[in-house]
Amino acid sequence: MSVSEAPTDMDNAEGGVAPTGTAAFLIEFQGITKTYGQGQTAFLALRGVDLRIRPGEFLAIMGPSGSGKSTAMNILGCLDTPSAGAYLFQGTHVEHLDRNQRALLRRHYLGFVFQGFNLLARTSAQENVELPLLYRGEAPEKRHQAARAALALVGLSGWEHHTSAELSGGQQQRVAIARAIVTQPLVLLADEPTGNLDSKRSHEIMELLVRLNQEQQITVLMVTHEPDMAKYANRIVHFVDGVVSSDSGEETPACS
Repeated sequence: MSVSEAPTDMDNAEGGVAPTGTAAFLIEFQGITKTYGQGQTAFLALRGVDLRIRPGEFLAIMGPSGSGKSTAMNILGCLDTPSAGAYLFQGTHVEHLDRNQRALLRRHYLGFVFQGFNLLARTSAQENVELPLLYRGEAPEKRHQAARAALALVGLSGWEHHTSAELSGGQQQRVAIARAIVTQPLVLLADEPTGNLDSKRSHEIMELLVRLNQEQQITVLMVTHEPDMAKYANRIVHFVDGVVSSDSGEETPACS
């Protein structure tokens, strides 16, 4: 069953949307353009971007403010749609999907990590991590087991019942990462994941992302303005004025 054929009723989805999996690339941008506004006030945020990402890559997206990197990330995460061009996810044209189908793709194949953690303050770490599974209608025991396993993967075994107020910034970001991977996504999209952390915690989070990329085979797409953090990726793409100005391909080795 392809993404476009996926049921929009979660009760009948049997695991949700299922891309074909036959494409050579996990993700392709073909001439992606994004325009905001109309007429004289129109702003061209992306100007025909071409980008191909293979499964298992760790890609850092960099660029100055207004370069288009955040717009590209929003389209990659199915949070926005292009004005023109094609976005293929495992060979399926995402730009042809309706809102419900894009939501299913996000829910089952994409995980999100943000600079601000976005945790529920009075809720335990385990309950925060369980939220995506709750939205998917998973049974309680299955949610509990999956959340504990995800917290263990990020080094937080024993912290399941602590609230956000009882956790450091680095621990909160680990909970956010556990929440993002609890659904076993193909892609983890991280938007400035170290932006609110000190240097030591930032490197710890980056080492965790590298480990998840290498050991769990999760493709990681990260927006960052920090060159030291981008060095952890095995590929760095720079955006300038709505276009890709440079792409290191696979030449930049990931840090161990």
